Amino acid sequence: MAKKTYILDTSVYLTDAGALTSFQNNDIVVPFKVLEEVDNHKKRQDGVGANARNFIRKLDSLRDKGSLHTGVRLAKGKGILYVSSPENSQLDMTIADNEIIATALEQKNKNPKRKVIVVSRDINMRVKCDALGLTTEDYVVGQVVKDTQNLYSGFKTHLVDDQIIDQFYAGENIFLEKEDVRVHPNHFVMLVSSANEKKTALARFYDYSKPLKRINGEFKKGVWGVKPRNKEQNFCLDLLLDPDVKVVTLVGKAGSGKTLLAIAAGLAQVVEDGKLTDYKRLIVSRPIQPLGKDIGYLPGTMEEKMTPWLAPIQDNLRYLMGNDKETLAMYLAQGTIEIEALTYIRGRSIANAFIIIDEAQNLTAHELKTIITRVGENTKVVLTGDIDQIDNVYVDETSNGLAYAVEKFKSHDISGHVTLVKGERSKVATLAAKIL
Repeated sequence: MAKKTYILDTSVYLTDAGALTSFQNNDIVVPFKVLEEVDNHKKRQDGVGANARNFIRKLDSLRDKGSLHTGVRLAKGKGILYVSSPENSQLDMTIADNEIIATALEQKNKNPKRKVIVVSRDINMRVKCDALGLTTEDYVVGQVVKDTQNLYSGFKTHLVDDQIIDQFYAGENIFLEKEDVRVHPNHFVMLVSSANEKKTALARFYDYSKPLKRINGEFKKGVWGVKPRNKEQNFCLDLLLDPDVKVVTLVGKAGSGKTLLAIAAGLAQVVEDGKLTDYKRLIVSRPIQPLGKDIGYLPGTMEEKMTPWLAPIQDNLRYLMGNDKETLAMYLAQGTIEIEALTYIRGRSIANAFIIIDEAQNLTAHELKTIITRVGENTKVVLTGDIDQIDNVYVDETSNGLAYAVEKFKSHDISGHVTLVKGERSKVATLAAKIL
């Protein structure tokens, strides 16, 4: 097979620092402009910053083998890496993308018999390359499902004989057979009568050797004043209040109630009913996506910097507290409730806590692993988010940390997942989400 030359855009290295070794025995040309752009991200305290620093360290280690200008072999069985800068180009070189494209065009002219491919996560960059006759492709990393339609939903309908539903409501033990239906631990199932499709029963599956648990509206009175408004919200509370389920993932559009339910369940177990579990504090956090820079770039104290991004959490807490600012302030002062930017959770070992990570779709798989591996004994982690609203340019609907967690944890009995499909914030919010 003929060797190829790959020119990787900055976005690729900021997504995956190990991208250099992902192209088999093909050569890689690093435009000098990429080094400058990566350098601009190295101080970020997130996954992008970590990738930038790792990439720079990798290049520095390659210098021990030879000159980056004349070419260094990446590893045994891998291609050669060059750092290059275009000499002459008709493109506007004040634009970073154009300098990278000019490098690719120069490589194509120098090696007309070799296929030159520009790899970029930037859609517009790929469009520009195609317009100039350059072969271009996306860099797909960490994709756990082909598309969002294939993402595990945590819910399934199952057709059964009519008498099975009667027996289930009568309190008899009902088991699922592996040959009849494939489900995961803590999968929610709607049993549907084969004689009457309106005759149904909601259940939670544990194991093929254990009977189904009936979901019978035990939360009608609500949890911390929040009453479930649909079956998915009932499923959420069932998982959130189960101390044996250590990792809960909740996916849903804005207004579906995922964050509010998670915080209400956390408050109920930390503040209202301390005897129920060993949780000593409620920690609520979310990734900070301030237009590509860490909050350290902003003026003010840490609390002042975080305010714009943590405001939605504060709103939910105030709502649940009935606007009792004094009590909320007391819990915050005591450390019973902690609201933190995710940047400051890394490196901690957190035990006896109920942790909620909101907007988890903006995390990379690596960042998610970093956070969850910090979890100590008697700690529950709840990840919430909307995979259709991603602000992090280095992940997408199928490669983000939330989707990654949903798929990787689904076969384990210490985890559970619910996809919320209905907006419950208000009629206006639900209609707007549907028609706008």
